[in-house]
Amino acid sequence: MPHHSTDGSTQELARHHRRSALQRYAAIAVAIPIVCVVSAHGHQQSSPPQSPDLGFRFKSGVELINISAIVSDSSGRFVPGLQKEDFVVYEDDQPQAVTHFSAERVPVSLGIALDTSGSMAGERIQAAQSAFDHFLHNLLAADDEIFLYRFSARPVLVQGWTKDRELLSRALGRVPAVGTTAMYDAVAEAVHLAATGQNQKKALVLLSDGNDTSSKTSLRQVKQLIRESEALVYAIGLECGTDVIRSSPSRPQFQRRGPIPIPFPFPPGGRRGRPLPPPPPPTWPQPPQGRTWSQGCSDPVDRAALRDMTDDSGGRTEIVRDPRDLDTATAAIADELSKQYYLGYLSPGKQDGRWHSIRVEARNGRYRVRARRGYVAS
Repeated sequence: MPHHSTDGSTQELARHHRRSALQRYAAIAVAIPIVCVVSAHGHQQSSPPQSPDLGFRFKSGVELINISAIVSDSSGRFVPGLQKEDFVVYEDDQPQAVTHFSAERVPVSLGIALDTSGSMAGERIQAAQSAFDHFLHNLLAADDEIFLYRFSARPVLVQGWTKDRELLSRALGRVPAVGTTAMYDAVAEAVHLAATGQNQKKALVLLSDGNDTSSKTSLRQVKQLIRESEALVYAIGLECGTDVIRSSPSRPQFQRRGPIPIPFPFPPGGRRGRPLPPPPPPTWPQPPQGRTWSQGCSDPVDRAALRDMTDDSGGRTEIVRDPRDLDTATAAIADELSKQYYLGYLSPGKQDGRWHSIRVEARNGRYRVRARRGYVAS
């Protein structure tokens, strides 16, 4: 009996251990999937979220081409009140159907690229700062966004995209004028930044008083970048090469162009053979009281280069001879940006990387239309 009792107890104890082991295994089996799920979930949380592909393409390969056009009459005055039917658009000399049209003023994403090389020191930089300050506060709309580049030996982004006019004014007032002129580098960077603007209409205003002297980018490369963008490019060339006296509007301006030639006496020895007295030293016109000479430029403004950068885009180049006329020049650009017609048409998306010409005409042959001259299908 004692032996039987011990045997029974041993068997009972073994059964108890087997039940406990099975329960532990069952618990582990249930826990493993839970741990796996939690682990997978934790890994999902720690991984950076994948950006959805927001891009889309028309299956038919159609691309919307955007055009800003300014229309003027024979006197150069803006022509208002035109409708979609008043325009004809050609791509590669083939007529296109205008599918999008607006005559309303739309917000603009605008870049400013200001020459701050040494030749701009003094009157020129002060006049440029004053003109752009008026441009920002009084001529643009409140919903326009702006950035500011300055350039001398290299381009410097002084202020990125903002609608804060006071912030821009403070940045504009801090620009120094010293060094060489990397104009093409500045335009190349500014065109790239202009493309990131939030508004459909994009523009760049360049102001310089000379030609490029230190860029790594070539004019050809800049022109290609502009052709690949939709930005309207405007250039204001501040003429230089002469020293101009500051004067009031009522006083004539004098220009120093070189030494005054001293005529050789004829006949030799003067009248009756008497020697002539030595000529007096040449005298230069003196600046009016309280005013100073403006600093001269080493090189004249490169008009051809400026027009190469502006004309294909639908913008334009304006040459200014007096720094005081910069206010008028910037006001004219602001006025034009507010009076442009918007046209759009659907073009076959050839994606061939080639330049495709655009020509915009008004059905009224007396009107002149200025718009972008083409686009690069890339």
